[in-house]
Amino acid sequence: MSISPAQLIQKYNVPAPRYTSYPTVPLWANDLEEKHWKLLVKKAYSDFGDQEGITLYIHLPYCESLCTYCGCNKRITKNHTVEIPYIQAVLAEWRHYLAALGTKPNLAGIHLGGGTPTFFSPESLHELISEIQDSANIMPDAEFSFEGHPNNTTRMHLQTLFDLGFRRVSYGIQDFDPQVQKAIHRIQPFSKVKEATDIAREIGYTSVNFDLIYGLPFQTLATIEQTFKEVAGLKPDRIAFYSYAHLPSAFPAQKSFEAFLPKESKKRELYERGKEILTEMGYLEIGMDHFSLSDDPLYLAKENKTLHRNFMGYTTSPSKILLGLGNSAISDVYYGYAQNAKEIDPYKAQIQSGHFAIVKGHVMTQTDIDTRNLILKLICQQEATWNLCFYSNLGKKNWEKLREFQDEGLITFDTMGIRIGAAGLPFVRNICMVFDKRLQEKEEKQFSFSKAI
Repeated sequence: MSISPAQLIQKYNVPAPRYTSYPTVPLWANDLEEKHWKLLVKKAYSDFGDQEGITLYIHLPYCESLCTYCGCNKRITKNHTVEIPYIQAVLAEWRHYLAALGTKPNLAGIHLGGGTPTFFSPESLHELISEIQDSANIMPDAEFSFEGHPNNTTRMHLQTLFDLGFRRVSYGIQDFDPQVQKAIHRIQPFSKVKEATDIAREIGYTSVNFDLIYGLPFQTLATIEQTFKEVAGLKPDRIAFYSYAHLPSAFPAQKSFEAFLPKESKKRELYERGKEILTEMGYLEIGMDHFSLSDDPLYLAKENKTLHRNFMGYTTSPSKILLGLGNSAISDVYYGYAQNAKEIDPYKAQIQSGHFAIVKGHVMTQTDIDTRNLILKLICQQEATWNLCFYSNLGKKNWEKLREFQDEGLITFDTMGIRIGAAGLPFVRNICMVFDKRLQEKEEKQFSFSKAI
């Protein structure tokens, strides 16, 4: 019996992990002591550091005002005296890692996220980045990027970071419609976005990314079309077109516009129309929610099958070592994961006492590693092979689910591997769940994942 696209969306629009890691964070075993973490970091660097280096994600949590849609870890304040003490804590954490590594490490990249990294002054950011760079060997193809708020990313921010080697900037646009912006408390006129984009390109940035969201309150097909019309005039190199994640139990500010959210079927129409416009504009689909121009390194990585995914999303970086600095930051060192304390003050206190601020972690088993590799290939390449051992241990229930996906025209598979077809791309998270043994083992518990579609 055939099933319509609308019925598929209704069927599979269930809570699902985004798979920026496997196992996903709520399913970590939390069996990680600080001394064990140091050993994992050192082992990973010994195995991969010379060739691939390390990538740093630095969490800068402060924002001057609350965007009510936001699910990030942030602290709202207009008090900029918090900058220096926080940066001193991040640098102290970096020194802990230098001591654990016992060597001057190769640095493959830095990404500044938040919060609002451009809450921090150019002088504060210079202090932070310059010390890190001075204590590492910068690899020839190192990639430095940051997230900027168009309203407060100044020429000085852009110039200071450019002088430190940054060449990629990502602006959180979300939507250009005034009513939508008012509802989500993210008011930024087109003129400010254009100014921030033009200055970045004038200075010499080689990549400008826009983050857009579908499923926000008051969005319609007409508002999406108008937003993309304005985006087209600025022609960013990359566009992330995310599904709005509605989790009011975790982020109470989202309740303020709950009654004005588009229904599930309408939300998917917003995405399909946005994707159609992006295609007309010359953008190519990279994977879940990501698009780029054909000459962008992200698209080229997808084509040559070197695309990678981690806690920062899709990336061209080959590094298997991602160290997260700052409160709530997550580290991935291939053999294990760790997350810092979410709140700023406990994070700073732990770091200043001479310890890491890890509050949860996970040590990977070989089964975890095999499963992660399979899921990453599906998310990055939409196809994966599997060995006979994996094939034979999948279990009857999961094989039945795969056959169901195949009957619906979403995938094809055989004894060698699996391939996700064009019709299956919207359901890639659902498909990956078939292989998520840790989620299946804990299925009696309820986890706060956003819906898949």
